[in-house]
Amino acid sequence: MALPPPDPQYVLRGANDAVNTLCFHCADPGPELPILFSGSSDGLIHIWNIKTRRIDRTLSGHSGKSVFWVKTLGNRNALLSQGRDQNVCLWDLAEGRKDVTSSVCTENAGFCKCSLLEVAEKRWLMAMPGKDLEEPSVGSYPSLLAGYEDGSVVLWNLSMGKRMSRLTCHQEPIMALDFDSEKAKGVSGSSEKMLCIWSQSEQQNLEIQQTYQLTNPGIADVTLRPDKKILATAGWDYRIRIFGWKKLKPLAVLDYHTAAVHCVAFSDHSHPSQRLMAAASKDYRISVWAIYNQT
Repeated sequence: MALPPPDPQYVLRGANDAVNTLCFHCADPGPELPILFSGSSDGLIHIWNIKTRRIDRTLSGHSGKSVFWVKTLGNRNALLSQGRDQNVCLWDLAEGRKDVTSSVCTENAGFCKCSLLEVAEKRWLMAMPGKDLEEPSVGSYPSLLAGYEDGSVVLWNLSMGKRMSRLTCHQEPIMALDFDSEKAKGVSGSSEKMLCIWSQSEQQNLEIQQTYQLTNPGIADVTLRPDKKILATAGWDYRIRIFGWKKLKPLAVLDYHTAAVHCVAFSDHSHPSQRLMAAASKDYRISVWAIYNQT
């Protein structure tokens, strides 16, 4: 008989509104617990101490507007956040500070999240939504994948500012996507009842590889575990679904939350006992799971 789905290891309570986004930060190799950052609909960012399971610090810099993306910039003391106030903020958190050191206005009132890539040591590229496509400066750039409200995934050549390939894989707006660069294979979820798996050919064309029909509509987030062995989805039906990434085999349905799950995040920790998955929900709670051994 198959093992029953696990329960959360623990639940983090203390946010006073829907939690929209999560980001783990892991210390240098060692047994230390990771730090968890979360962003909420009330405009607050919380820094969670996983050991005490309480909030260490609260940041307020988006004028009470919903925060829907947070990402550490190389270390625990540099944080980026994006909010419905149309600003992306850079925070200095060193020595207990809570300072916004710079910000940029996206002039975009939607929910399209930024994306961050480290291209060299202490050198990052950030893609963000905006009104107009700016011409990139001369240099070597990676490609960019973006999901659109018309249900299409587009592969962009950033060096030339040109669209390389466009694939219409959903009938409804794409809510989230992730990509496995080693396998040249990606996944997207939308407001409909379907996960779509697509691949990038050697000719840089996007092609549908597989689809998976879900029980209920609405996927808010799709996230590949750092080892690229499993995929987690955050559902509007209050559930987290776990799939094997190789063949999209369903592995578990995690049923804890009492409202839509907005996001899932994995820690990329070197110590096996500290490899965690967290999910955040409209019910104000963050569930933390240990699913590496089970899957």
